[in-house]
Amino acid sequence: MPIKTLHITNSYHQTSGGISTFYRALMEGANRSERQMTLVVPGEQTRTEITGEFSRIHFIKAPHAPSFDRRYRLLMPTKYLPGFDGELKRILAEEKPDLIEICDKYSVSWLAGLLRRRWLNGLPRTVLVGMNCERLDDNVSAFITKSKAGKTWSQFFLGHLYIPLFDYHIANSDYTAAELLSAMTANHPREVRVLPMGAQIAGFASAIPNETKRRQLLAQVNGDQNTRLLLYVGRLSPEKNVPLLIEMLERLADENFRLVVAGAGPLTDWLESEAHRRTPGKVLSLGHVQDRQALINLYANCDAFVHPNPREPFGIAPLEAMAAGLPLIAPRSGGVLSYADDTNSWLAAANTEAFTEAVKAVFADASVRKDKLARARWTAEQYSWSAVADRFFALYDELHAAFPSSQFAHQLSQKRFSKSPQEVAAEKV
Repeated sequence: MPIKTLHITNSYHQTSGGISTFYRALMEGANRSERQMTLVVPGEQTRTEITGEFSRIHFIKAPHAPSFDRRYRLLMPTKYLPGFDGELKRILAEEKPDLIEICDKYSVSWLAGLLRRRWLNGLPRTVLVGMNCERLDDNVSAFITKSKAGKTWSQFFLGHLYIPLFDYHIANSDYTAAELLSAMTANHPREVRVLPMGAQIAGFASAIPNETKRRQLLAQVNGDQNTRLLLYVGRLSPEKNVPLLIEMLERLADENFRLVVAGAGPLTDWLESEAHRRTPGKVLSLGHVQDRQALINLYANCDAFVHPNPREPFGIAPLEAMAAGLPLIAPRSGGVLSYADDTNSWLAAANTEAFTEAVKAVFADASVRKDKLARARWTAEQYSWSAVADRFFALYDELHAAFPSSQFAHQLSQKRFSKSPQEVAAEKV
């Protein structure tokens, strides 16, 4: 019988990106495979949304984030700390999950430590998994300080205050996992398993160009039939290296290129202001495009996809571009290297000159482009959300079975991975 999983994250709202997409895919997978899954997220009001026969979302009333990106709301420690009548504590008592996964390094992660210590009366000790979809050092660098002190603090926090809270960690890419592994201390070893994210491959693979829609896009950016439309889809936030988009377009000033931006965030006003000042009439800012078909139409009617972030934890939008048959220009670093390489993409250093040359290279040789796009489509097909969801649920079952307190312990004697610290300690007793 499949185990029951409960997942908690602050990164879930109407306009959020990859993490929301990931958990929606998991819920679809849970209903398809008839296994129980619960998601707990912050919301405007406390309510429960039934998302299928086997899945549901508990929204807990929570305040907006005080800084960085106020579109997000935050579940604060008062929702679960001893001494508070917290909604999160009540939900855990009612749901009785076999495994709890927390995708948060800031305000909710401490819950795992309380459960490990059995300091929350009435709540059992379940398997605790940290889901890692971003790097702390990249966020500190983008929002607080780029100094060496920021890197040092990140390593200390992870090694001494975050990693030990959980029994296991999952990372969405080797790039994300590398930070955890480098920060881990000898006193608190934990397994880090890497499982990539996915994308809605089928919808984007069926994207078909439409002359009418393309003419509409061209008209909005003062383009003509020879204009090449570059597309960026993602958050407009400091950690995304958004300024490279404007720098690239400036360098392409003598060429017939335009930029279409589908996304929103703290840098929306900055992008629109800089685009008006430095590349007037050449940038179309559409804001967050929530309608899936409208987004697919954008992919189908643009000429290349530009992804400027050299520290992307994984990158769902670039993978969707590959599925849609759109040439991908991306940095030669970060989590995009989970699927992008020189055989299926145009990779370059994340600086103005190199990135601009990569854009030009896309259109320099039609035969090379055709070959890379075929390889890109095949690569993307390996990352369908249904397959990814199945792999995650299989891993949850495996971690639960391996955990010493599990009623299914040692049932998965085949394909066992290295022993957990708890198992090693138990053998010494």
